[in-house]
Parts: sequence; C-alpha cells; structure tokens
Amino acid sequence: MSSNLQMKILAKETAIYGVSSIVGKFLNWLLVPLYTYVLQQQSDYGIVTNLYAWTALLLVILTYGMETGFFRFANKEGENAQTVYTTTLIMLFTTSLLFAAACVVWQVPIANALGYPSHSEFIALLGIVVAMDAFASIPFAYLRYKKRPLQFAALKLLFVFLNIVLNLFFLVLCPKIQDWAIISSWYNPDYGVGYVFVANILATGIQTLCLLPAVVEGFRVAQEGLATPTVPVQSGSKWFSWHLLKQMLRYSLPLLVLGVCGIMNQTLDRILFPFFYDGADAQAQLGIYGACFKVAMVMMMFTQAFRYAYEPFVFAKHKDKKSVEAYADAMKYYIIFSYMILLGMIIYLDLLKFIIAPSYWEGLKIVPVVLWTYIFQGVYFNLSFWYKLTDKTQWGAYFSLIGVVITFALQAIFVPRIGYMASAASSTVCFFVLMVLSYFVGRKHLEIPYDLRRIGIYTGIVVAILAGYYALAHFLPINEWTKMGIGTILLIIYCALFYRLDGRTLIKKK
Repeated sequence: MSSNLQMKILAKETAIYGVSSIVGKFLNWLLVPLYTYVLQQQSDYGIVTNLYAWTALLLVILTYGMETGFFRFANKEGENAQTVYTTTLIMLFTTSLLFAAACVVWQVPIANALGYPSHSEFIALLGIVVAMDAFASIPFAYLRYKKRPLQFAALKLLFVFLNIVLNLFFLVLCPKIQDWAIISSWYNPDYGVGYVFVANILATGIQTLCLLPAVVEGFRVAQEGLATPTVPVQSGSKWFSWHLLKQMLRYSLPLLVLGVCGIMNQTLDRILFPFFYDGADAQAQLGIYGACFKVAMVMMMFTQAFRYAYEPFVFAKHKDKKSVEAYADAMKYYIIFSYMILLGMIIYLDLLKFIIAPSYWEGLKIVPVVLWTYIFQGVYFNLSFWYKLTDKTQWGAYFSLIGVVITFALQAIFVPRIGYMASAASSTVCFFVLMVLSYFVGRKHLEIPYDLRRIGIYTGIVVAILAGYYALAHFLPINEWTKMGIGTILLIIYCALFYRLDGRTLIKKK
C-alpha cells in the first residue's frame, strides 16, 4: 500500500473520530460560557477546573497503560486478540470497582485534604465517574480495534449530548421552575456548582450502560473461540490469562509512569495553582485561567482526533517495511494542519473571546501560549511511538519524569510572582523539551525519515506571519475588524503555500 493511500485512510478515520472528538469537544466547549455566565463567582469555575484536573490524573492512573497495552498485544503475533480484550476488561473492572468504593468510604478525609470540607460528596461523585470512565476506556479501545469508528463516535456524542442537556436542566431550567412541587422536593438552588458533577455522573452512567453490548460481545466471542482459533490461550480460561496479564503489565506499567507524568505535565498547573499562588483569590484566578485555557481547546480537539486514529494505525502498520515513511508523512501533515489552527485561533481571538464572560477576558493572553503547548504535545505524541514499537517504554517514563520536574520547578518559582501566566508557560517549556529529547534519543533506536526541511519551512512561514500580524496590529491604528481582515489574508496565504508545497501531493490519486 502506497504512503499516500495510507495517509488517505488515516485522514478518513481521523475525520470520523473527529466527529466524536472535535464536535463532541466543541459542544462541551459550549458549557464554558454556560459556567462563566451562570455560576455565581469565578471561584466556582475554579472548583470545576481544579477537580477535573484531578480526575484527568486519576483516570490515567486507573487505566495504567492497559489501553495501549491492549492495542500492542491484540496485534501481536501469537496472541489471541479476543482473550487480550477480556483479560484487560476483567482487570480494569476489578481495579475501577475498588477505587470507586475507596472514594465513597473515604470521601470526607479526601475532601478535607483538597480544601473542600463542606462538599465531600463531590469526591464520591467524581470517584465513581472516574471509575466508570477507566473501565469504559477498554470497550472504546475495542471499537477502535474492530474499526468501528461510527459506533465509537455515536457513543462519545451520546455522553456529550446527555451532559449538556443535564447541565442546562440543572443550571438553567431548574432555577426557573424550582417552585414546581416535583422540582422543589429535591432541588437546592444554593447547591450551584455541585450540579455540574451530578450531571456528569448521570451522563457517564448511561454511556457505560450503552457499552455493555461491546463487553458482552467480547466474552461471547472469546468463549466461542471465533477470534483467532489457531492461536491457543497460553494459560487460564478463554476469558482470562494470568500469563498474558503478566506480559501486558510488564509492558504497560512503564506506560503508567509515562501516563501519570504526562498527564501531570498537562494538569499540574491547575492542581498546584491553589498551593503556589499567594493571593487570597486563588480559586478566582484559577477560574479565569481555566476558562481562558478552554478557549484554546480547538487545538486539543484536533490532536485528540488524530491520536484516536493514529494509535491503532501505527501498531497495525508496524510490520509494513514502508511504515516509517507513513509515520514521517503523518508527522509532517499533523504539523501543517496544527499551524493552520494556530493561525486561525490567534487571528479570530477577538471573536472567540465571547464564549466566556467579560469578567474572564483578562486571561486571554495565555491563549497563544497554550496553543503552542498543544502543538508541542502533539509532536511529542508522534515521536513517542519509537519506544512503544520497540518495547522500550521505560524511555517514555524517563522523559515524562523530566517533564514533571520542569513543570513543578517552573511553577513553584514563577507562579507566586506572575500568577497563571507562569502556569501556561511552564507547560509550553515542558513539552518543547520533551519533544526535542524524544527526537534525538529516538533516532538511535528507530530511524524515521522526518522531513525536517519542509517542517522547518512551514515553521518559518508561521513565525513570519505571526510577527507581521502582531506588528501591524500593534503599530497601525486599526480596529478589531480590520485586524481580523488582515489576519484572514495572511491565513489564506498560508493555505495557498500549503497547497503549492504539499496539498496537491496529498490529494493526488495513485
């Protein structure tokens, strides 16, 4: 299969997964104005920002690299793919159930430690949500493995739809009809931000129930031996293999360190900010930072959609002798389209800012910084496959530990001095360093012919466009609409250059 055809298949699957990722994240993105306009104080959104940062970290811990481990062993020669699936399911179900029970039992001391003594139920609610999400990661991985992107997208969008509807119900509708007997019997108008977490657990629970057919299918097929009947299970039943589990844990546990450190690099800014910031309004400042951080989420949506398609693509194509060429092309096109999003977000920021309340606009200066963070993060994700494909996942742990040290040190030093701008910049520096380290170390283990010359050309073009845009906006007495008009022309120039340099080659049929 030619590299161009592989890129078209990858692009198609990225587009389908993007329905759930981009459209879903965009719809969730619309909750940001709801929260910033409806919640009474900026500190309320600070609570949402802080606790959801914790849940992101806990989700990585509870999956402990088994999602990637599933793809690796399901595609590994000599392994029964269906037994890999059911073994992973049983393991994740057990650990997730234990975690949920612990959060319910010890919700009070945990809430006290995090600074929410009056709302310990937040801990119980989010603990159950994280447990369900951790378990659901494997059925979702199974749908990706089975090339069912439409089903995957439908279930992801179901959660988004339910979460939005329930948030609107609790935060907008209920205050207007709270005098109705059926509502007043349980609704508490002073509970406020708590209903954000109530909506989440209800939506997550329904999504988990909808995944049960994929779970049942896995056990049924494994029992009937329909998956790969020529590959016997090495030990244990058709549903569970201790021998296989030990191999998967040996492969995946280094990814746990990698994942924990990686997500800490993404969320430490929101977890540690209340501890490092000296001002009395720490939660309010965190709310401003969290809301403006969300403005830059378009880049994260694109990166996540790409990741969903790229991970199974890489493992499936690893045996192809020309796979390294496909990896190099994927990197180049990822960077090209990321730069396109970067330019669009910066140029139209004066429009995008209206998705959050004006009281949060002071934090918009972090948006360009966060966009660069997401680009470096996406490039690092592309580069990371050299140690996953060569089973040297310990290198990922080393890099991530370095990233945690960088992030923690920069925040500890600069957050007390310059506030949330230091939080944003620390993540950018972290992923830039990790990107560079992964590239140079990876060259010694898996040689991939990245087109650095062409990538450098695009980077130079983007830097020149941004420099010109900022210079014109700063030195010329123009209004916001004229500035966006000039920016639009510059964006069109970038798109035209892309078409001339690589666009025609990408769409050319072979």
